[in-house]
Amino acid sequence: MAIKNQNIGIRVTRWTGGQHPTLSTITREMKKEGLRPYMWMNMPNHRYAVRSHGYDKVLYVVEGMVEIVLPDSNQRMRMRPGDRADIPAGTRHGTIVGTGGAKCVEASMARR
Repeated sequence: MAIKNQNIGIRVTRWTGGQHPTLSTITREMKKEGLRPYMWMNMPNHRYAVRSHGYDKVLYVVEGMVEIVLPDSNQRMRMRPGDRADIPAGTRHGTIVGTGGAKCVEASMARR
């Protein structure tokens, strides 16, 4: 199931697989799309300041919880393992890592 923020265009797709998502499962799916994923981890409650990127970004949560904060629309999107966010270039967003920390995989998506 995908949830799309109509004002900004961020799309969150919830994990629907029968098994718990793994790093190898998620990176394999990303590579099928031609993406070059890399992993990052953060300690509990880490916060990334609001920023934007000059590229479209794909983000998957592998472990833990991440909340994407959208200051321009005063919204928050909570993501759990296996959830994917597609964040268009130029979208202002911040990130808050959950109380158990998080492991994520992301990649930039080339415009076509």
